[in-house]
Amino acid sequence: MSSLTLALRDSSTMLRRNLLHARRYPSMTLNLLLTPVMLLLLFVYIFGTTMSAGAGRTAYIDYLLPGILLMTIGSTLVGTAVAVSTDMNEGIIARFRTLAIHRGSVLFGHVAGSVLQALTSTLLVAAVGTAMGFRTTHTTPLEWLAALALLTLFALALTWIAVGMGLTSPNAEAASNNALPLILLPLISSAFVPLHSMPGWFQPLAHYQPFTPATETLRGLLLDTPIGNNGWITLAWCLTLTLLGHHWSTTQYNREPK
Repeated sequence: MSSLTLALRDSSTMLRRNLLHARRYPSMTLNLLLTPVMLLLLFVYIFGTTMSAGAGRTAYIDYLLPGILLMTIGSTLVGTAVAVSTDMNEGIIARFRTLAIHRGSVLFGHVAGSVLQALTSTLLVAAVGTAMGFRTTHTTPLEWLAALALLTLFALALTWIAVGMGLTSPNAEAASNNALPLILLPLISSAFVPLHSMPGWFQPLAHYQPFTPATETLRGLLLDTPIGNNGWITLAWCLTLTLLGHHWSTTQYNREPK
């Protein structure tokens, strides 16, 4: 049996393990999923008329939902950091190191499972948004595929960062706190209001971060608004975060325990 076949077999086993854990302990995923849903309900039904500058709730939900979908990915991956930290501190990863399995399969199982959970969560939030009135009238099948690819790449990039956070955190509580930027960054992006409506000193912070170009790209794909160079910037962010997160995670994982 080739090394590639062994790696795929062991990675699929670890993926199944993580999916079983998510099914048996759904409370964390459910709690993290409720955050973007509650924000969606709050900003549309309470602040919608004001935030839309008089355009109405229907127009605002079309503007808001792409950013909420990306925020959903960030929210669900907090659970990834906690799960990885729990495995590290409970000794199961040390046990895996002694077994005759592919060394990287433990991390790849976490990453694959987390990406699947993140995409499933975005579908659930998208269904809630559709029930609230979100519509895409001019989106082509190719644009739908591009939007799905963007969500997948973004989830993959943030997952590797979340895995690195979990590996370096001393306990699950610290991992949860370290992963909070994955939830907070969308709040200071163009997900909720346009950049030009923010104070001048605050706009660079909102502009030069990954969630803003990703939101504008997803918004353009779903609503046929101008994308400009945001697509390339988003792709660059995804590749950079994936490479950095992968290097960080594998370096921490391959360190011998003290």
